[in-house]
Amino acid sequence: MSTNVLPSAAVPTVHTAAPAVGPSGTGAGAGLVLADDLLALLRTTTTEQRPDEQLEALTLAVAADLPVLLWGEPGIGKTAALTHLADSLDLPLTTVVASVHEPSDFSGLPIVGDDPAARGVPMAPPQWAVELARAGRGLLFLDELSTATPAVQAALLRVVLERRVGALQLPPGVRIVAAANPPASAADGWELSPPLANRFVHLHWVHDRHVVVRGLGGVWPRAELPRLAPELLTEAVVYARRAVCGFLEARPTLIHRLPSTETRRGGAWPSPRSWEAALILLAFGTAASVSRDVLALLVRGTVGDGPGLEFLAHLDRMELPDPETLLADPGSAELPERGDLRQAALEAVVAAVGARPKRDRWEAGWAVLVRALETGAPDLLVAPARALAGLRRDDWEVPEAVYRLAGIVDLTRRVDQSVGRAMAATNAGRATGARR
Repeated sequence: MSTNVLPSAAVPTVHTAAPAVGPSGTGAGAGLVLADDLLALLRTTTTEQRPDEQLEALTLAVAADLPVLLWGEPGIGKTAALTHLADSLDLPLTTVVASVHEPSDFSGLPIVGDDPAARGVPMAPPQWAVELARAGRGLLFLDELSTATPAVQAALLRVVLERRVGALQLPPGVRIVAAANPPASAADGWELSPPLANRFVHLHWVHDRHVVVRGLGGVWPRAELPRLAPELLTEAVVYARRAVCGFLEARPTLIHRLPSTETRRGGAWPSPRSWEAALILLAFGTAASVSRDVLALLVRGTVGDGPGLEFLAHLDRMELPDPETLLADPGSAELPERGDLRQAALEAVVAAVGARPKRDRWEAGWAVLVRALETGAPDLLVAPARALAGLRRDDWEVPEAVYRLAGIVDLTRRVDQSVGRAMAATNAGRATGARR
Protein backbone atom coordinates (compact mmCIF):
# COMPACT_ATOMS: atom_id res chain seq x y z
CA MET A 1 0.00 0.00 0.00
CA SER A 2 1.31 3.45 -0.87
CA THR A 3 2.31 5.82 1.93
CA ASN A 4 0.85 9.32 2.01
CA VAL A 5 3.35 12.00 3.03
CA LEU A 6 1.83 14.78 5.08
CA PRO A 7 3.03 18.41 4.82
CA SER A 8 5.25 19.58 7.66
CA ALA A 9 2.49 21.67 9.22
CA ALA A 10 0.30 18.61 9.48
CA VAL A 11 2.87 16.17 10.92
CA PRO A 12 1.45 14.88 14.21
CA THR A 13 3.43 15.13 17.44
CA VAL A 14 5.37 11.94 18.19
CA HIS A 15 4.75 10.56 21.68
CA THR A 16 7.09 8.15 23.44
CA ALA A 17 4.40 6.58 25.57
CA ALA A 18 3.54 2.89 25.39
CA PRO A 19 1.83 1.71 22.20
CA ALA A 20 -1.90 2.18 22.12
CA VAL A 21 -3.94 -0.93 22.67
CA GLY A 22 -7.04 -1.59 20.61
CA PRO A 23 -10.24 -3.23 21.79
CA SER A 24 -8.84 -6.68 20.97
CA GLY A 25 -5.62 -6.06 22.90
CA THR A 26 -3.42 -5.70 19.81
CA GLY A 27 -1.15 -2.79 18.94
CA ALA A 28 -2.29 0.20 16.89
CA GLY A 29 -0.35 -1.23 13.91
CA ALA A 30 -2.88 -4.02 13.73
CA GLY A 31 -5.50 -1.41 12.84
CA LEU A 32 -3.64 -0.69 9.60
CA VAL A 33 -3.48 -4.42 8.87
CA LEU A 34 -7.24 -4.61 9.21
CA ALA A 35 -7.58 -1.51 7.03
CA ASP A 36 -5.44 -3.24 4.41
CA ASP A 37 -7.64 -6.32 4.62
CA LEU A 38 -10.74 -4.20 4.12
CA LEU A 39 -9.18 -2.42 1.15
CA ALA A 40 -8.22 -5.78 -0.35
CA LEU A 41 -11.83 -6.93 -0.08
CA LEU A 42 -13.07 -3.74 -1.70
CA ARG A 43 -10.60 -4.15 -4.57
CA THR A 44 -11.53 -7.76 -5.19
CA THR A 45 -13.85 -7.85 -8.19
CA THR A 46 -14.91 -10.34 -10.81
CA THR A 47 -15.86 -10.03 -14.46
CA GLU A 48 -18.73 -11.31 -16.55
CA GLN A 49 -19.59 -11.57 -20.21
CA ARG A 50 -21.83 -8.59 -20.89
CA PRO A 51 -22.66 -6.68 -24.08
CA ASP A 52 -20.72 -3.41 -24.12
CA GLU A 53 -20.37 -1.73 -27.51
CA GLN A 54 -17.65 0.76 -26.60
CA LEU A 55 -15.57 -1.92 -24.87
CA GLU A 56 -16.03 -4.20 -27.89
CA ALA A 57 -14.92 -1.38 -30.21
CA LEU A 58 -11.86 -0.70 -28.04
CA THR A 59 -10.90 -4.39 -27.96
CA LEU A 60 -11.30 -4.75 -31.73
CA ALA A 61 -9.05 -1.73 -32.38
CA VAL A 62 -6.46 -3.12 -29.96
CA ALA A 63 -6.58 -6.50 -31.74
CA ALA A 64 -6.10 -4.68 -35.06
CA ASP A 65 -2.94 -3.07 -33.62
CA LEU A 66 -4.20 0.47 -34.15
CA PRO A 67 -3.53 3.23 -31.58
CA VAL A 68 -6.71 4.19 -29.74
CA LEU A 69 -7.51 7.46 -27.97
CA LEU A 70 -10.29 7.46 -25.38
CA TRP A 71 -11.95 10.85 -24.94
CA GLY A 72 -14.00 11.42 -21.82
CA GLU A 73 -14.70 13.73 -18.92
CA PRO A 74 -12.63 13.34 -15.73
CA GLY A 75 -13.74 10.46 -13.53
CA ILE A 76 -15.69 8.72 -16.31
CA GLY A 77 -13.68 5.49 -15.93
CA LYS A 78 -11.13 5.61 -18.78
CA THR A 79 -8.19 4.50 -16.65
CA ALA A 80 -10.26 1.80 -14.95
CA ALA A 81 -11.37 0.51 -18.36
CA LEU A 82 -7.75 0.24 -19.49
CA THR A 83 -6.78 -1.56 -16.29
CA HIS A 84 -9.59 -4.09 -16.79
CA LEU A 85 -8.64 -4.45 -20.45
CA ALA A 86 -5.01 -5.26 -19.60
CA ASP A 87 -6.09 -7.76 -16.94
CA SER A 88 -8.62 -9.43 -19.24
CA LEU A 89 -6.13 -9.76 -22.10
CA ASP A 90 -3.30 -10.75 -19.74
CA LEU A 91 -1.11 -7.89 -20.95
CA PRO A 92 1.37 -6.07 -18.70
CA LEU A 93 0.17 -2.48 -18.31
CA THR A 94 2.68 0.37 -18.56
CA THR A 95 1.20 3.78 -17.75
CA VAL A 96 3.02 6.90 -18.90
CA VAL A 97 1.50 10.28 -18.02
CA ALA A 98 2.52 12.30 -21.06
CA SER A 99 2.18 15.71 -19.41
CA VAL A 100 4.87 15.07 -16.78
CA HIS A 101 7.51 14.02 -19.30
CA GLU A 102 9.95 15.95 -21.45
CA PRO A 103 10.22 15.49 -25.22
CA SER A 104 13.52 13.66 -24.72
CA ASP A 105 11.69 11.00 -22.69
CA PHE A 106 10.09 9.89 -25.96
CA SER A 107 12.66 10.88 -28.57
CA GLY A 108 15.57 9.55 -26.47
CA LEU A 109 18.49 11.03 -24.57
CA PRO A 110 21.79 11.43 -26.46
CA ILE A 111 24.55 9.20 -25.06
CA VAL A 112 28.08 10.01 -26.15
CA GLY A 113 30.16 6.89 -26.74
CA ASP A 114 33.85 6.24 -27.26
CA ASP A 115 34.03 7.51 -30.84
CA PRO A 116 30.99 9.65 -31.66
CA ALA A 117 32.51 10.81 -34.95
CA ALA A 118 32.61 7.22 -36.20
CA ARG A 119 29.72 5.60 -34.35
CA GLY A 120 27.40 8.58 -33.95
CA VAL A 121 25.45 9.50 -30.83
CA PRO A 122 22.70 7.00 -30.00
CA MET A 123 19.42 8.13 -28.43
CA ALA A 124 18.92 6.12 -25.29
CA PRO A 125 15.30 5.12 -24.49
CA PRO A 126 13.76 5.54 -21.02
CA GLN A 127 13.41 2.66 -18.59
CA TRP A 128 9.72 2.01 -19.27
CA ALA A 129 10.42 1.46 -22.97
CA VAL A 130 13.31 -0.91 -22.22
CA GLU A 131 11.10 -2.95 -19.90
CA LEU A 132 8.35 -3.15 -22.53
CA ALA A 133 10.84 -4.31 -25.14
CA ARG A 134 12.26 -6.88 -22.75
CA ALA A 135 8.77 -8.24 -22.00
CA GLY A 136 8.01 -8.49 -25.71
CA ARG A 137 4.34 -7.64 -25.17
CA GLY A 138 2.23 -5.23 -23.19
CA LEU A 139 -0.24 -2.37 -23.19
CA LEU A 140 1.32 1.10 -23.30
CA PHE A 141 -1.15 3.54 -21.78
CA LEU A 142 -0.44 7.20 -22.57
CA ASP A 143 -2.58 9.02 -20.04
CA GLU A 144 -3.59 12.70 -19.91
CA LEU A 145 -2.61 13.22 -23.54
CA SER A 146 -4.50 16.50 -23.87
CA THR A 147 -2.35 18.08 -21.14
CA ALA A 148 0.89 17.32 -22.99
CA THR A 149 2.62 20.39 -24.45
CA PRO A 150 2.97 20.73 -28.24
CA ALA A 151 6.67 19.79 -27.94
CA VAL A 152 5.81 16.54 -26.14
CA GLN A 153 3.06 15.80 -28.67
CA ALA A 154 5.60 16.20 -31.47
CA ALA A 155 7.94 13.76 -29.72
CA LEU A 156 5.10 11.24 -29.45
CA LEU A 157 4.54 11.09 -33.23
CA ARG A 158 7.10 8.32 -33.84
CA VAL A 159 6.08 6.48 -30.69
CA VAL A 160 2.45 6.24 -31.76
CA LEU A 161 2.94 5.53 -35.46
CA GLU A 162 6.29 3.77 -35.75
CA ARG A 163 6.55 2.37 -32.19
CA ARG A 164 10.03 3.84 -31.81
CA VAL A 165 11.29 5.34 -28.56
CA GLY A 166 14.69 6.85 -29.17
CA ALA A 167 16.80 4.17 -30.86
CA LEU A 168 14.56 1.38 -29.51
CA GLN A 169 11.93 -0.35 -31.64
CA LEU A 170 9.02 -1.60 -29.53
CA PRO A 171 8.08 -5.21 -30.36
CA PRO A 172 4.89 -6.04 -32.32
CA GLY A 173 3.28 -7.42 -29.17
CA VAL A 174 2.97 -3.92 -27.67
CA ARG A 175 -0.37 -2.18 -28.15
CA ILE A 176 -0.89 1.57 -27.59
CA VAL A 177 -3.94 3.17 -25.99
CA ALA A 178 -4.17 6.80 -24.86
CA ALA A 179 -6.70 8.76 -22.84
CA ALA A 180 -7.53 12.45 -22.82
CA ASN A 181 -9.99 14.89 -21.34
CA PRO A 182 -11.60 17.49 -23.59
CA PRO A 183 -9.44 20.64 -23.46
CA ALA A 184 -12.22 22.53 -21.69
CA SER A 185 -12.14 20.11 -18.75
CA ALA A 186 -8.44 19.18 -18.82
CA ALA A 187 -5.93 20.56 -16.33
CA ASP A 188 -4.06 23.17 -18.36
CA GLY A 189 -5.24 21.43 -21.52
CA TRP A 190 -3.98 21.77 -25.08
CA GLU A 191 -5.67 20.96 -28.35
CA LEU A 192 -4.23 17.84 -29.93
CA SER A 193 -1.98 18.57 -32.90
CA PRO A 194 -3.44 17.40 -36.25
CA PRO A 195 -0.51 15.05 -37.06
CA LEU A 196 -0.87 13.28 -33.71
CA ALA A 197 -4.68 13.21 -33.77
CA ASN A 198 -4.71 11.64 -37.24
CA ARG A 199 -2.73 8.67 -35.94
CA PHE A 200 -5.46 7.54 -33.51
CA VAL A 201 -8.81 5.83 -33.56
CA HIS A 202 -10.90 8.23 -31.46
CA LEU A 203 -13.50 6.68 -29.14
CA HIS A 204 -15.70 8.91 -26.98
CA TRP A 205 -15.95 7.12 -23.65
CA VAL A 206 -19.27 7.55 -21.84
CA HIS A 207 -20.57 5.84 -18.75
CA ASP A 208 -23.33 3.25 -18.84
CA ARG A 209 -25.30 3.40 -15.61
CA HIS A 210 -25.89 -0.35 -15.64
CA VAL A 211 -22.17 -1.05 -16.07
CA VAL A 212 -21.27 1.43 -13.30
CA VAL A 213 -23.80 0.05 -10.83
CA ARG A 214 -22.89 -3.53 -11.60
CA GLY A 215 -19.18 -2.72 -11.39
CA LEU A 216 -19.47 -0.95 -8.05
CA GLY A 217 -21.23 -4.10 -6.91
CA GLY A 218 -18.07 -6.01 -7.74
CA VAL A 219 -18.73 -7.32 -11.27
CA TRP A 220 -17.30 -5.56 -14.33
CA PRO A 221 -17.77 -6.46 -18.01
CA ARG A 222 -15.07 -8.72 -19.40
CA ALA A 223 -12.99 -7.54 -22.34
CA GLU A 224 -12.38 -10.31 -24.86
CA LEU A 225 -10.48 -10.32 -28.11
CA PRO A 226 -12.76 -10.57 -31.16
CA ARG A 227 -13.34 -14.09 -32.41
CA LEU A 228 -12.18 -14.02 -36.00
CA ALA A 229 -13.70 -16.69 -38.23
CA PRO A 230 -10.86 -18.34 -40.23
CA GLU A 231 -13.12 -18.98 -43.20
CA LEU A 232 -14.00 -15.26 -43.44
CA LEU A 233 -10.49 -13.77 -43.46
CA THR A 234 -9.95 -13.62 -47.21
CA GLU A 235 -13.52 -12.56 -47.89
CA ALA A 236 -13.27 -9.84 -45.22
CA VAL A 237 -10.16 -8.32 -46.82
CA VAL A 238 -11.73 -8.35 -50.30
CA TYR A 239 -14.93 -6.78 -48.97
CA ALA A 240 -13.09 -4.06 -47.00
CA ARG A 241 -10.92 -3.07 -49.95
CA ARG A 242 -13.85 -3.02 -52.35
CA ALA A 243 -15.93 -0.94 -49.93
CA VAL A 244 -13.30 1.70 -49.15
CA CYS A 245 -11.96 1.99 -52.71
CA GLY A 246 -15.46 2.12 -54.20
CA PHE A 247 -16.50 4.85 -51.79
CA LEU A 248 -13.42 6.99 -52.39
CA GLU A 249 -13.82 6.59 -56.15
CA ALA A 250 -17.29 8.11 -55.80
CA ARG A 251 -16.25 10.71 -53.17
CA PRO A 252 -12.65 11.69 -54.00
CA THR A 253 -12.91 14.95 -52.06
CA LEU A 254 -13.08 12.90 -48.85
CA ILE A 255 -9.73 11.22 -49.38
CA HIS A 256 -8.08 14.07 -47.47
CA ARG A 257 -10.01 16.82 -45.73
CA LEU A 258 -8.29 18.76 -42.97
CA PRO A 259 -10.93 20.43 -40.75
CA SER A 260 -10.99 24.20 -40.67
CA THR A 261 -11.17 24.61 -36.88
CA GLU A 262 -8.42 23.78 -34.42
CA THR A 263 -10.75 21.76 -32.21
CA ARG A 264 -11.88 19.47 -35.02
CA ARG A 265 -8.31 19.03 -36.21
CA GLY A 266 -7.60 17.48 -32.83
CA GLY A 267 -10.17 14.73 -33.48
CA ALA A 268 -10.90 12.22 -36.21
CA TRP A 269 -10.72 13.43 -39.82
CA PRO A 270 -10.21 11.77 -43.21
CA SER A 271 -6.78 11.24 -44.72
CA PRO A 272 -5.14 8.37 -46.60
CA ARG A 273 -3.73 7.21 -43.25
CA SER A 274 -7.09 7.22 -41.48
CA TRP A 275 -8.84 5.55 -44.45
CA GLU A 276 -6.25 2.77 -44.25
CA ALA A 277 -7.14 2.39 -40.57
CA ALA A 278 -10.85 2.30 -41.47
CA LEU A 279 -10.13 -0.43 -44.03
CA ILE A 280 -8.30 -2.50 -41.42
CA LEU A 281 -11.10 -2.08 -38.89
CA LEU A 282 -13.74 -2.98 -41.49
CA ALA A 283 -11.86 -6.17 -42.34
CA PHE A 284 -11.50 -7.10 -38.66
CA GLY A 285 -15.13 -6.23 -37.95
CA THR A 286 -16.33 -8.30 -40.90
CA ALA A 287 -14.21 -11.31 -39.93
CA ALA A 288 -15.48 -11.03 -36.34
CA SER A 289 -19.11 -10.38 -37.40
CA VAL A 290 -19.43 -7.36 -35.10
CA SER A 291 -22.65 -5.35 -34.94
CA ARG A 292 -23.27 -2.31 -37.08
CA ASP A 293 -23.20 -0.08 -33.97
CA VAL A 294 -19.69 -1.23 -33.04
CA LEU A 295 -18.52 -0.76 -36.62
CA ALA A 296 -20.07 2.73 -36.67
CA LEU A 297 -18.12 3.72 -33.53
CA LEU A 298 -14.87 2.61 -35.13
CA VAL A 299 -15.44 4.12 -38.58
CA ARG A 300 -16.59 7.48 -37.23
CA GLY A 301 -13.71 7.44 -34.74
CA THR A 302 -11.26 7.00 -37.60
CA VAL A 303 -12.40 9.35 -40.39
CA GLY A 304 -14.83 11.62 -38.52
CA ASP A 305 -18.60 11.82 -38.16
CA GLY A 306 -19.58 13.23 -41.56
CA PRO A 307 -17.38 11.05 -43.79
CA GLY A 308 -18.02 8.09 -41.50
CA LEU A 309 -21.79 8.33 -41.83
CA GLU A 310 -21.50 8.65 -45.61
CA PHE A 311 -19.29 5.57 -45.70
CA LEU A 312 -21.72 3.58 -43.54
CA ALA A 313 -24.54 4.50 -45.92
CA HIS A 314 -22.32 3.26 -48.76
CA LEU A 315 -21.92 -0.06 -46.94
CA ASP A 316 -25.70 -0.32 -46.65
CA ARG A 317 -26.08 0.17 -50.38
CA MET A 318 -23.48 -2.52 -51.02
CA GLU A 319 -25.51 -4.97 -48.95
CA LEU A 320 -28.72 -4.40 -50.91
CA PRO A 321 -29.77 -7.41 -52.98
CA ASP A 322 -29.44 -7.25 -56.75
CA PRO A 323 -32.87 -6.25 -58.11
CA GLU A 324 -32.40 -8.52 -61.13
CA THR A 325 -31.87 -11.46 -58.76
CA LEU A 326 -35.11 -10.61 -56.96
CA LEU A 327 -37.01 -10.34 -60.23
CA ALA A 328 -35.63 -13.66 -61.43
CA ASP A 329 -37.00 -15.59 -58.41
CA PRO A 330 -39.57 -13.48 -56.52
CA GLY A 331 -40.97 -16.39 -54.51
CA SER A 332 -37.71 -16.93 -52.62
CA ALA A 333 -36.52 -13.32 -52.55
CA GLU A 334 -34.42 -12.47 -49.47
CA LEU A 335 -35.19 -8.87 -48.50
CA PRO A 336 -33.33 -6.83 -45.84
CA GLU A 337 -34.83 -6.79 -42.36
CA ARG A 338 -34.13 -3.10 -41.68
CA GLY A 339 -36.99 -0.93 -42.89
CA ASP A 340 -34.90 1.67 -44.71
CA LEU A 341 -32.88 -0.99 -46.53
CA ARG A 342 -36.02 -2.96 -47.41
CA GLN A 343 -37.66 0.13 -48.90
CA ALA A 344 -34.50 0.91 -50.87
CA ALA A 345 -34.45 -2.66 -52.23
CA LEU A 346 -38.10 -2.43 -53.34
CA GLU A 347 -37.50 0.94 -54.99
CA ALA A 348 -34.52 -0.59 -56.82
CA VAL A 349 -36.80 -3.36 -58.12
CA VAL A 350 -39.28 -0.81 -59.47
CA ALA A 351 -36.43 1.16 -61.04
CA ALA A 352 -35.11 -2.01 -62.70
CA VAL A 353 -38.54 -2.74 -64.17
CA GLY A 354 -38.80 0.84 -65.42
CA ALA A 355 -35.39 0.56 -67.07
CA ARG A 356 -36.55 -2.46 -69.12
CA PRO A 357 -40.37 -2.44 -69.04
CA LYS A 358 -41.67 -5.83 -70.14
CA ARG A 359 -44.84 -7.58 -69.08
CA ASP A 360 -43.10 -10.56 -67.43
CA ARG A 361 -40.76 -8.26 -65.53
CA TRP A 362 -43.67 -6.06 -64.45
CA GLU A 363 -45.53 -9.10 -63.12
CA ALA A 364 -42.37 -10.30 -61.36
CA GLY A 365 -42.13 -6.90 -59.69
CA TRP A 366 -45.61 -7.38 -58.22
CA ALA A 367 -44.57 -10.84 -57.01
CA VAL A 368 -41.61 -9.27 -55.20
CA LEU A 369 -43.97 -6.82 -53.48
CA VAL A 370 -46.19 -9.71 -52.41
CA ARG A 371 -43.11 -11.44 -50.98
CA ALA A 372 -42.33 -8.25 -49.05
CA LEU A 373 -45.91 -8.19 -47.75
CA GLU A 374 -45.53 -11.74 -46.46
CA THR A 375 -42.22 -11.10 -44.69
CA GLY A 376 -42.41 -7.53 -43.40
CA ALA A 377 -44.36 -4.39 -42.61
CA PRO A 378 -47.02 -3.51 -45.22
CA ASP A 379 -46.65 0.25 -44.93
CA LEU A 380 -43.34 0.11 -46.82
CA LEU A 381 -45.13 -1.14 -49.93
CA VAL A 382 -47.33 1.86 -50.65
CA ALA A 383 -44.86 4.00 -52.59
CA PRO A 384 -43.29 1.12 -54.57
CA ALA A 385 -46.77 -0.26 -55.44
CA ARG A 386 -47.96 3.10 -56.76
CA ALA A 387 -44.76 3.55 -58.78
CA LEU A 388 -45.01 0.02 -60.21
CA ALA A 389 -48.67 0.55 -61.12
CA GLY A 390 -47.69 3.64 -63.06
CA LEU A 391 -45.48 1.51 -65.34
CA ARG A 392 -48.42 -0.56 -66.69
CA ARG A 393 -49.03 -0.61 -70.43
CA ASP A 394 -52.61 -0.62 -71.77
CA ASP A 395 -52.35 -4.16 -73.16
CA TRP A 396 -51.02 -5.69 -69.93
CA GLU A 397 -53.55 -7.60 -67.85
CA VAL A 398 -53.59 -6.92 -64.13
CA PRO A 399 -52.02 -9.88 -62.27
CA GLU A 400 -53.59 -11.48 -59.21
CA ALA A 401 -50.82 -10.03 -56.99
CA VAL A 402 -52.16 -6.52 -57.56
CA TYR A 403 -55.42 -7.35 -55.83
CA ARG A 404 -53.55 -8.58 -52.74
CA LEU A 405 -51.88 -5.17 -52.47
CA ALA A 406 -54.86 -3.05 -53.49
CA GLY A 407 -56.25 -2.97 -49.97
CA ILE A 408 -53.04 -1.51 -48.56
CA VAL A 409 -52.87 1.25 -51.14
CA ASP A 410 -56.58 2.00 -50.78
CA LEU A 411 -56.35 2.17 -46.98
CA THR A 412 -53.41 4.56 -47.21
CA ARG A 413 -55.33 6.71 -49.68
CA ARG A 414 -58.28 6.88 -47.29
CA VAL A 415 -55.99 7.90 -44.42
CA ASP A 416 -54.41 10.59 -46.59
CA GLN A 417 -57.85 11.87 -47.60
CA SER A 418 -59.11 11.94 -44.00
CA VAL A 419 -55.99 13.82 -42.89
CA GLY A 420 -56.47 16.23 -45.76
CA ARG A 421 -60.11 16.88 -44.79
CA ALA A 422 -59.14 17.42 -41.16
CA MET A 423 -56.43 19.91 -42.11
CA ALA A 424 -58.83 21.71 -44.45
CA ALA A 425 -61.41 21.99 -41.67
CA THR A 426 -58.77 23.32 -39.28
CA ASN A 427 -57.57 25.91 -41.77
CA ALA A 428 -61.15 26.97 -42.48
CA GLY A 429 -61.76 27.45 -38.74
CA ARG A 430 -58.64 29.56 -38.40
CA ALA A 431 -59.68 31.69 -41.36
CA THR A 432 -63.15 32.22 -39.87
CA GLY A 433 -61.63 33.23 -36.52
CA ALA A 434 -59.29 35.66 -38.23
CA ARG A 435 -62.20 37.36 -40.04
CA ARG A 436 -64.05 37.76 -36.77
